[in-house]
Amino acid sequence: MRIPFLSRGGGMMATDPVCNMEVDTKKPNGGTFEHKGETYYFCGPGCNRAFEKEPEAYLSGEKKMEM
Repeated sequence: MRIPFLSRGGGMMATDPVCNMEVDTKKPNGGTFEHKGETYYFCGPGCNRAFEKEPEAYLSGEKKMEM
């Protein structure tokens, strides 16, 4: 489970579960995806699509995308 955390700037940030980049939860460039009641935030559309196809693989750490 990825839980947003507060950044120094006061905005909410989350970690993209595909590439581990920090994402602004107010304006995620890659949008969001709901999985098992959790909202995940993405740095770009490619990470969102990859996660949508295989969410469990990314959440388990079986798959990761290097950026």
